[in-house]
Parts: sequence; C-alpha cells; structure tokens
Amino acid sequence: MAKVLENLDEVTIRFAGDSGDGMQLTGMQFTSTTALVGNDLSTLPDYPAEIRAPAGTLFGVSGFQIHFGSTEINTPGDICDVLVAMNPAALKVNLRALSDGGIIIANTDGFDSKNLKLAGYQSNPLEDSSLEKYRLHAVSITKLTENALADTNLSPKVVERSKNFFALGMMYWMYSRPLEPTLRWIEDKFKKSPELVEANIRVLKAGHAYGETTEIFAVRYEVKPAHLQKGTYRSITGNEAVAWGLIAASVKSNLDLFLGTYPITPASDILHELSKHKNFRIKTFQAEDEIAGITSAIGASYGGALAVTTTSGPGMALKTEGFGLAVMLEIPLIIVNVQRGGPSTGLPTKTEQADLLQAVWGRNGEAPIPVIAAATPSDCFTMAFEAARIALKYMTPVILLTDGYLANGAEPWMIPQVSSLPNIAPTFATNPEGFLPYSRDEKTLSRPWAIPGTPGLEHRIGGLEKQHETGNINYEPENHEFMVKMRQNKIDGIADDIPLAQVEGDEKGELLVIGWGGTYGAIRTAVEAKRREGKSVSHLHLKHLNPLPKNLGEILLKYKNILVAEINLGQLVKILRSKYLLPMLSYNRVLGLPFKANDIEQKIDEIL
Repeated sequence: MAKVLENLDEVTIRFAGDSGDGMQLTGMQFTSTTALVGNDLSTLPDYPAEIRAPAGTLFGVSGFQIHFGSTEINTPGDICDVLVAMNPAALKVNLRALSDGGIIIANTDGFDSKNLKLAGYQSNPLEDSSLEKYRLHAVSITKLTENALADTNLSPKVVERSKNFFALGMMYWMYSRPLEPTLRWIEDKFKKSPELVEANIRVLKAGHAYGETTEIFAVRYEVKPAHLQKGTYRSITGNEAVAWGLIAASVKSNLDLFLGTYPITPASDILHELSKHKNFRIKTFQAEDEIAGITSAIGASYGGALAVTTTSGPGMALKTEGFGLAVMLEIPLIIVNVQRGGPSTGLPTKTEQADLLQAVWGRNGEAPIPVIAAATPSDCFTMAFEAARIALKYMTPVILLTDGYLANGAEPWMIPQVSSLPNIAPTFATNPEGFLPYSRDEKTLSRPWAIPGTPGLEHRIGGLEKQHETGNINYEPENHEFMVKMRQNKIDGIADDIPLAQVEGDEKGELLVIGWGGTYGAIRTAVEAKRREGKSVSHLHLKHLNPLPKNLGEILLKYKNILVAEINLGQLVKILRSKYLLPMLSYNRVLGLPFKANDIEQKIDEIL
C-alpha cells in the first residue's frame, strides 16, 4: 500500500513506559536526531524519583516529551499529538495529555492481565472501545523485537530491554528521521559489547522497516527544518549548559575551575559534565555532604580559583551557613541551585520555583547576595557565565537559579565563539606596599583578592566581623554598622552593571506579564498568541533578581495591569510589591510541572 506523505509545522510526541523501559534514552535519541535534522525543539523529561519503582504501577511510569517543528518552538508542548505507551500504566497516566484525535501507539504485549490490574483497568482499553476518539495503533512491539533477535544467544531479559529501539525505529520512520545518528551512537555506547551493538541496531532497523511495510500506518509525516540563525548548533540541556558556561568563564578569566559539591537530583549532571573536561584545568570534588561541598569551594576561592558549588532542594538549606561565611569573607563563589519541588525531600525529579525568597533573604544577619536566573536550557550557559563575571568583579558569592525543567530539558544551542564572550579579568593583589585586605575599589567596592602565600600579603579571614580596611576582628558598634552598609551598598551597586529590563511587545498598554526563570517559553508563547488576537499585552522576563534592573520601576508605571506568573505561591510578586508599592496580580501553579501556555492565555483573557 502506498504511503501518504504529509507536511506538518510542529509535532509533540510523548514516549512513556516503565522506569526500566528506556524511555529517557529513547527520547534523548529522538531529540538528538531531530536537532541534527534542523528542527527547533523543546523537551520535558518526566520520571519518578524512585530508582526502580515497581514495574507496571502508575507511580513507576517514566515519560519523555518532545515538541519540535519548522517554526519557533518555546515550550515542550501543552498537548501531545502522539503517545507511545509501552504498558497500561503509561497509557493511563499520560492519556489526559493527548489531544482528541491524537495517535496512540501501544505495545500490545505490555497489556497483559497483570499490568492491566496494576494500572487499575477493569477491561483492556485497547479492546473495549474506550479509545475511540483517538487513532489507535496496536503493535506487538515486544514480540516483534523477539522475532528480530530470534537467532541470537542473548538472554530473554536483554532481548526484552531492546524493545525501546523498535519503538524508536517506528517513530523515525513515521516522522522521516534518519537512522544514522543513532546507529553511530549505538556503536560507540556499546563498543565493549559487540553483541549488544548488533542487537540494538537490528531492532532499530526492524522498527523502521515495520513502519515502511505494515499497512496499519497509511500516513508518514515530514517536518522541515526551522529557519534558525546561521551557525554551528548542538542540542544541549540546562545542566550541560551550566557546566559549559562555567568552563567558558574559567577559560576567559584564566582561572582554575573548582567544583565542590554533594550529588543531589536534579543538579548532579553538572558534576558529571564538568568531570568529563578536566583538561580545562577543572577540579571536581564529590564531598561527603552539602556543608563540605560549599566549604571546600570557599577554600578553593580563598586559594584563587573560580569556585562553584551546586545543589538543589534541602541542600540549599544545608549550605546556608556557608553562604553567610562567603558574604563575610567577601570572596567570589558561584552557588547553582537547580530548584525542585519542596519542602524537605519533596518532589526530587519535578520542577518548581519556590526557592526565590530563600535565595534573596534566607540567611542570618544582613547578608546580601546577588541572585540571577536562567530563562531557557541554553540560557543556562549565558547566566552561568554572568554569575562568574559578577562574582569575580565584585568579590561576592552569587546564586544562580535554574530548575528541574531547565536542567533536564533540551533545545538547539548555537555554539558561541569564545572571542564573542565578554572579558573577565580578575586581578590579584601582589604589591605588599600599603596592602589592606579590606580596602575598597572606589567603583565596585570590592576588596583585593590576595592569594595565601603571596609574600607580604598575609591576612586573616573568618566569620567574625571585620574592621574596615585592616580586616582585623572588630566588635565596635559603629564599625559593624559601617560594614553592614558597605556590604549592602556593594551589592546594590551591581544594578549599574547589569542590562536594563527589556519588554517584548508594546512599551505601554493594558497588561504586562512578568516572569522569571524557566517560565519564559510558556509566557512568551501565550503573550504572542494574545497579541496576534489584537490584545494589548506585553512580556517582561527578569533574569537579574537581586538587585533588580534600574529601569524596572519606570516600566511598571506604563501598564494598567501587571500580572506576575510563577511556579510558587507568589514569591517574586512579594518582592516587587514591597519594592515598588504597586498593585499586581499573581498567577501561580505548583504542580511539579512547567506552565502550559494555554493556562496563561486563559489568565490573560480573564484580565483583558
């Protein structure tokens, strides 16, 4: 039967199965190949916190969503066009995310009586007509995988594990993706096990051939490349981008890069990525706990390195005393907080934006720290570099906020030329004549950075209050107040050295939607949709949160209504209301998921 080829502008696919079904790997391979094809894309890995939840259960479902197209893509998609379900639990958990008329590709071999019972189905949904409003394609994926490997000596368990490549091969055929990138990946990944190379390649090709030959697929789709700015691109996740931004800052500043950290989801991949690149004068230290992670980084900074610590969730709380010490020492330090659902252990693999107030104010005493936030996965590179710039120039700790969605999500990233990055030129004190460890640069109010062991520059550091200029321990009331104000003035002055806030849309009007962090794509998509309908709405996304851009107050006065949208119960809006004393509306969700653009569109409609 001849297949019909249909062109699409954009598609959203979700792969779903048990935690052990390889859905994350399948999604990442589809993502990498789609990036090479030239589509714009955005992804949302969605998996349970348990390392291996009971197979077949609803809470053991792992999913990976990709939204790709020939147009600009800013979100992983509100609603899926295709759901690949490897068992009943995967179908039940994800069916609500599928559009009416959407495509279901179900592995019929996973729908046995045991799995149906575990998922809470009274009858088989593939047979009881309950899926009539969808286009259901029931495929015996496990059996077809077994047939493809029937003449091998692989164990049944290994054969069964290969079925994700059959599903991937089918999807490559359905959306006209090449096999070659994944074939090369398999050859490299399993190069020490030739039998696995042969098995996975054979199954991938079998899935592709099945799509070509079976009569259940009458239509094949094509999504043409997007019109992206000329350059060299790669697919990058937020955690990878943070690591690469730190490496770039290390190279530009000519400093060794030290990461002292304790592994924690979803921040651990930053450690993994930096550990791959020790040829760039990088040292990574996996500490015994969060406190050791930050204090080792403080020590490295004292010794003259570009020092970083990474964390998430409760790890941020454990590091708090270290933040105050770094403030008192006035040394450069980058703290990366990959936010996740809380409190306590909370939702380790889910996203949230509930650490903003903690980042801005969560310390004892008057302990100001600059706080910045990345807007997209690739923007994590830019903001990690920016964190290093501010930390080194102003001799201060800097908190960089990302979140679980940005950390694990991926998008195309145009690799910048190193020469195009801003210069970072830290200076070290070397002249003992007149040296005072807490003297100040007139413009930045930063103190000199003197590496221990430099002749004539001996000085003490510690958590006790410092005397102005000498750095000696001092309890005088007037000196303490002077130093508290000096530290605050230094951070406030950074407002003169950060970009002015930029509005996307009209510079005045009925409504301004303000966001920060990983909500950028959803808000941008929603605001653009409403502007196409003729509504007077604009978008402002804040990346510098402490201090705020100097022109923000002036911008706010130009709009009749202000809506602050964030994935918490209203933290940024508290900061803005207290600073500018203006009425503001708030839109908040805390589902452990990124915003949907459609939700924000509905909120805009309520206001306008």
